[in-house]
Amino acid sequence: MSIKIKQLPETERPYEKMELYGETALSNAELIAIIIKTGTKDESSVTIAQKLLSINTNSENNLDFLKEMTIEELMNIKGIGKVKAIQLKALGELAKRISTPSNYKKIKIKTPEDIARLLMEEMRLEKQEHVKLVILNNKNEIVKIKKIAQGGINSVNMSMREMLVEPIKIQAPKIILIHNHPSGDSTPSKADIEITERLFEVSQLFDIELLDHIVIGNGNFTSIISELLTKDREI
Repeated sequence: MSIKIKQLPETERPYEKMELYGETALSNAELIAIIIKTGTKDESSVTIAQKLLSINTNSENNLDFLKEMTIEELMNIKGIGKVKAIQLKALGELAKRISTPSNYKKIKIKTPEDIARLLMEEMRLEKQEHVKLVILNNKNEIVKIKKIAQGGINSVNMSMREMLVEPIKIQAPKIILIHNHPSGDSTPSKADIEITERLFEVSQLFDIELLDHIVIGNGNFTSIISELLTKDREI
């Protein structure tokens, strides 16, 4: 039988420990235990949290797997019922939203890394391909980010019309195309390169400059324009 939270010294209980030393002093298990809140008659909330973390075989500190787990999968862990599972899913969604800037406008894009970093957390764990168009002004400041398409696990249909209708309408001078690879590998496919070349040509007909096409992986990205032309090219 595991030790109950109440049996621990006050300085080792998650709530009291955070109050005394701050949130950075807590382990991942202790932070999750605060969300779980209560344990069972046999296990403390910290023990249940440790069991949850033990599912991850990649890295002790990588919590991405929590975002991918379904409510049903969480409920398969003894000590986590429907309410606790929903709380954990809500926490994952909040973390995702906190990491995403609430207002993109006037953010200046200088390099491919700038836009990749801006949208990485939002797109890297998506289970389907999502295509977004970043519309910029002459100063390379973001005017709008528009969702263009959503596809399956391995592909998505990208229409030239869908990609260009908005920038033409608002007379935007510059655009960046960005999409994710659910596999986590940002290596561009042949189709990715072909759509980049086609969009580059068509956008020029409307005096719109395609600055880049960024492919987002899980923590990595590829700039197709840089791959095709020069490395570390500044936009």
